[in-house]
Amino acid sequence: MNNKVIWITGASSGIGKALAEAYCKLGYRIIITARREQELLSLKNSCENPENIVVLTHDLADYTAAKEKVELAIAAFGRIDIMVHNAGISQRSLAIDTDIEVDKKLMEVNYIGTIALTKALLPFFIKQGSGHFAVITSLVGKFGSPLRSGYSASKHALHGYFDSLRAEHVKDNLNITLICPGYVITNVSINALTADGSAQKTMDEATAKGITAEYAALAIIKAIDKKQLEVYVGKKEIYAVYLKRFLPSLFARILAKAKVT
Repeated sequence: MNNKVIWITGASSGIGKALAEAYCKLGYRIIITARREQELLSLKNSCENPENIVVLTHDLADYTAAKEKVELAIAAFGRIDIMVHNAGISQRSLAIDTDIEVDKKLMEVNYIGTIALTKALLPFFIKQGSGHFAVITSLVGKFGSPLRSGYSASKHALHGYFDSLRAEHVKDNLNITLICPGYVITNVSINALTADGSAQKTMDEATAKGITAEYAALAIIKAIDKKQLEVYVGKKEIYAVYLKRFLPSLFARILAKAKVT
């Protein structure tokens, strides 16, 4: 595995950081990306083989820089085998109260920023003859939820885009794994945008009772290794996907009465 190169966005904390730490132990060469350079450097220095880790800062909202960042990432080790799209931002506000600029930011970061990197990296994967996009979406990329209208929309968009991309490149040895986490104990709810665009700054009760980022990382690594098309990661909340699929009317009634934070 020592020759494989994996690029992880949103690696400064949460699932991304846990993935980087796990892949480092597996002997991968890793490119870690986030906005905060100091956190990335701390992560690099804490790993067993820091020489196998390259720090590359990037803000997904600056999607015009995607091509340049991809070129720098490829130059780091000469190749990329797996791209993990993990970076993103969540939301906690009612649709009627949410400023349109918040919806715009959610789409720019979660969707446009992600596909900008994808479009820039795709030609290299095709030329290389292989490549794997692992996309961390959300369970609310499969169904809507109160307080997450814009966030859910951005995650639904990722499913539509990457399902289409997979179908278009079957002959190019391109693998795509869509990963839908439920509640994971990270800062996602603390950093979630409220109606006016400010951070919520509090941990959701459900998030606090979720699985650990380390547990989620192990499930994600397994899904990537098996080249699964789509996987759900979490506790009992993952069954909502099947309830929505097979009993949509019942699911709608349950969701309308649910205490969502």
